[in-house]
Amino acid sequence: MRSDLTKKSLEKAPHRALLKANGFTDEEIARPFVGVVNSGNEIIPGHIHLDKICEAVKAGVRIAGGTPMEFRVPGVCDGIAMNHAGMFYSLPGRGVIADMIELVAMGHAFDALVLIPSCDKIVPAMLMAALRLNIPAIVVSGGPMLAGVSQTGKKLDLINVFEGVGKVKIGQMTEAELSDWEDKACPTCGSCAGMFTANSMNCLTEAIGLGLPGNGTVPAVYSERIRLAKHAGMKVMELLERDIKPRDIATHAAFQNAIAVDMALGCSTNTVLHVPAVAHEAGINLELEDFDRMSKIVPHLCNLSPAGPDFIEDLYRAGGIQAVLKTIESKLNLDVMTATGQTLAENLKNVRVMDTNVIRPLDKPYHQEGGIAILRGSLAPDGAVVKQSGVLPEMMVRTGTARVFDSEDAASVAILGGQIKKGDVVVIRYEGPKGGPGMREMLTPTSTICGMGLDSDVALITDGRFSGGTRGAAIGHVSPEAAAGGPIALVEDGDQIAIDIPNRKLDLLVDEATLAARRANWQPQTKQLSGVLKRFAEQSLSADKGARYKD
Repeated sequence: MRSDLTKKSLEKAPHRALLKANGFTDEEIARPFVGVVNSGNEIIPGHIHLDKICEAVKAGVRIAGGTPMEFRVPGVCDGIAMNHAGMFYSLPGRGVIADMIELVAMGHAFDALVLIPSCDKIVPAMLMAALRLNIPAIVVSGGPMLAGVSQTGKKLDLINVFEGVGKVKIGQMTEAELSDWEDKACPTCGSCAGMFTANSMNCLTEAIGLGLPGNGTVPAVYSERIRLAKHAGMKVMELLERDIKPRDIATHAAFQNAIAVDMALGCSTNTVLHVPAVAHEAGINLELEDFDRMSKIVPHLCNLSPAGPDFIEDLYRAGGIQAVLKTIESKLNLDVMTATGQTLAENLKNVRVMDTNVIRPLDKPYHQEGGIAILRGSLAPDGAVVKQSGVLPEMMVRTGTARVFDSEDAASVAILGGQIKKGDVVVIRYEGPKGGPGMREMLTPTSTICGMGLDSDVALITDGRFSGGTRGAAIGHVSPEAAAGGPIALVEDGDQIAIDIPNRKLDLLVDEATLAARRANWQPQTKQLSGVLKRFAEQSLSADKGARYKD
């Protein structure tokens, strides 16, 4: 066992003495050491209950003959961090958390790991650490939140509250009604109830094979989630005994399967940042083209919030991610190994879809193409990303007039102030990985545009990124970013921008001579940075490379 480095032989008597100071018996010390990585805290709704999940995992490890040892990592709630300086820190946290897990796991020579995330950047961070360390590991999330219900009977999630702000601004809703939504939208612990980033990544963890069936969709408050956590603790001991490591599971074929599920579900555009960054830790190179190619192969089958009326609890009742995999199995590599210790084909043998309105058949999709599209053109030579499943038909092809802002804050003031008109294309720049730094999410401006009823007439383009709760013609990850001197840095108010999602085009309709003159006068913005943000700005790659650290 790897843990023998810390406990076996005469020379390790001092090490055993330290372990006994923690109350461990000789019998416990003799067993495999399983690190249980708990991201629980009292801040994030998706993490407030993770101590219970952690205790269940530890029980499962003990049942199967291991000795669990819990350690903690931090997390940022993207919703609470939204639209202020806190959002600069969310994406940089991904690398910090992965590094912390590596530090503790290597420092104590664990034999195996069980990783317990729930929300946004914490999920990919734990996946990155698992693949980097490549010791037997399994992921079990805290599970999704249930949807809320307003006084009028409307089903709600957090995005309704964000969009409600815009509705109040234009008089379509009273502050009292918004207050009711505020009270009812998040009724339980868990990751927010729609197919936002947290649930997207938890579902894709299951699709990759590093989480057990049910990881993505069993609600946080169900006893089934506790049983799942116990099974994860037991199963990691089997993976250890059979020497099945994360890289044996998360192969190139497994990542392609996960991208296929991404398209069927209509996941967050943040998956295009996180999945390549996770794959890189396994030595696997994924490109934007992998997502766009799969988008043309796998149709959009699940109409989940924010794009549609269904929530993760509905997907759970319809059969969950295993039922989605079963539906698209003709598009998948079924020979891949999974955390169950069986192949995907074996896992899917007896799976069936329980509700074909929630998970539609391949021949009756919501959209013929997958949820995400990759755009390129003179405004985004290295690519941009849009959740096309959340774009209204009339905005799929549109030419509009640029309204340019050098920060999310300035754009939000203009939108809330009624300064954005029909036909405008809001351009928010200097919010990329280096320019932000940290590539802030733009949920406030996008949700306000939708709440004000402008989503059928106004597009938003940024070198930043979007919450998984974003809908509308919101195009992010524009690369190269403004801080790197990309074309988005040269856009001026009044320029015409052409969007053609079906043909994957994003063009700035300005002649080359004019752009050359602007480029000659362009000066990069400078910001006084320190600490985490300084390191992230210096070390991160562009959005089309997953905004990961340089090798």
